[in-house]
Amino acid sequence: MSYLEYQVKYVPSGLRKVLYLHWPLILLVTAVAAIGVLMLTSVAGGDMSRWAEPQMVRFGLGFTLMIAAAMIPLWFWRNMAGVAYAVALVLLILVEFFGVAGKGAVRWIDIGFMQLQPSELMKIAIVMVLAAYYDWLPLDRTSRPLWLIPPLVLILVPVALVLRQPDLGTALLLLTGGGAMMFLAGVHWAYFATLIGGGVAAVVAVFESRGTPWQLLQDYQYRRIDTFLNPENDPLGAGYHITQAKIALGSGGVTGKGFMQGTQSRLNFLPEKHTDFIFNTLAEEFGFLGGITLLILYGLIIFFCIVTALRQSARFAQLMILGVAMTFFLYFAINMAMVMGLAPVVGVPLPLVSYGGSAMLVLLMAFGLVQSAHVHRPR
Repeated sequence: MSYLEYQVKYVPSGLRKVLYLHWPLILLVTAVAAIGVLMLTSVAGGDMSRWAEPQMVRFGLGFTLMIAAAMIPLWFWRNMAGVAYAVALVLLILVEFFGVAGKGAVRWIDIGFMQLQPSELMKIAIVMVLAAYYDWLPLDRTSRPLWLIPPLVLILVPVALVLRQPDLGTALLLLTGGGAMMFLAGVHWAYFATLIGGGVAAVVAVFESRGTPWQLLQDYQYRRIDTFLNPENDPLGAGYHITQAKIALGSGGVTGKGFMQGTQSRLNFLPEKHTDFIFNTLAEEFGFLGGITLLILYGLIIFFCIVTALRQSARFAQLMILGVAMTFFLYFAINMAMVMGLAPVVGVPLPLVSYGGSAMLVLLMAFGLVQSAHVHRPR
């Protein structure tokens, strides 16, 4: 009798599901979260109670949700895709009326024990609902113009609500993630080429209109563009944050200054050192080796998600897993580009490392969906 036959015959179903979990993926996610706790301890000057301990509690809750989601068959999550999207959309609408303000934006709803950010829920809900839609839609209709309308509406409605908060970073993630889902589902490349061409033309028009009677942006918006392209022009004003972030990033060298020895973060030169710019603290204290280690861990998570998707026979499972992987990739790619000065600062956290509740819980729940597909695939 083979080991697999022994499991099927003698091991209880619940325990067999635990054995089928994708343990390498679990270990990788835990390792990244541990790096986050380490860095949150550092930026608090060794005080774990300030940010690290709440982060550990949230990870424990999210880890429990991930394992619980993994135990539930994938068909349940497919049937719940529309419900998840509707709930996230209603919560986004409620932000308009009952939202909690913070840092010049209204993005959260106070639910007592935490402040929930509905836009984070929407990132995964939109992946689920588009995966369910394209699983239902026959392949020969994927690129027909009429059948492009529903997914575009599903994407653009929450994007418009998020832009009103305002939250450009999350809106960009929703738009890019939704477009990636359509591409993965098989929508013809010509649509995307046309969209990219239109975007390039719009950027050219914005720059060409500067100083003309038909100027497309306000003067202060052009100044923001100037600051992004060359922050050294105003190092003590608009370019201060990104200038300090670059100093922290480069001063770590190859091996870094050592744990809790980063001057930029310890002396509070680095903005949002526990959230958006936590990667700069990591690079300052652990250098190039620390930064590349985190990138390798992120890359392995993406790799295992792609391998898991390729092993699926169900179209919904394939699209959902690849959508989760793409969303995760966009998280850290945009954050790292932002803190290196390669993209405008738009407020996207570093996944599983930055301090925050909603983003971590939603990401771990998303990995729970990946685990569900892995556990319940035909063997």
